[in-house]
Amino acid sequence: MNMAITLPANYAGLTVTRPFHARFRRQFTPLATLSTPPNTSSSSRQAAVDWVEETASFFKLDNRPIMLFDGVCNLCNGGVKFVRDNDNKRRIRYEALQSEAGKNLLRRSGRAPDDISSVVLVEKDRSYVKSEAVLKIMEYINLPFPQLAFFLQFVPLRFIRDFAYDNVANNRYALFGRSESCEI
Repeated sequence: MNMAITLPANYAGLTVTRPFHARFRRQFTPLATLSTPPNTSSSSRQAAVDWVEETASFFKLDNRPIMLFDGVCNLCNGGVKFVRDNDNKRRIRYEALQSEAGKNLLRRSGRAPDDISSVVLVEKDRSYVKSEAVLKIMEYINLPFPQLAFFLQFVPLRFIRDFAYDNVANNRYALFGRSESCEI
């Protein structure tokens, strides 16, 4: 709605200010914008793939969960060796994140195929990442780790556990080194 006010030409006492709420409206700018991916055959196929269905063969003959780990990380390789040594019933399978199977299982878990920032435990119906994956892995291995996992889940908030996890994960190469290839 447009309004016009007619004032005498010599009237100088009028000051026009913007309403208070409108003063701050333009100070916020978006940090990122979303755009649709280019419509190419490979990207449209990527979007159309049901990764749960695509990776269902991993669980057809063997229902054991799969632990995805960074294959070149010395800390991760040591963690896999520890889990393997403490899993007498062989309840967990292992796959490097960098392998083709690992990339597909990452997609199944809703993560980018090149995301090697976290250990991931993939079960038939669910996936776990970061500290939640570590706690779930502890439930599968020998005593006293299932009991320890039970008590650690009561750490006040998951973001606190994940904060500690991220600090170690982000510095794992500097602290523990990396190898040229997967040792497992």
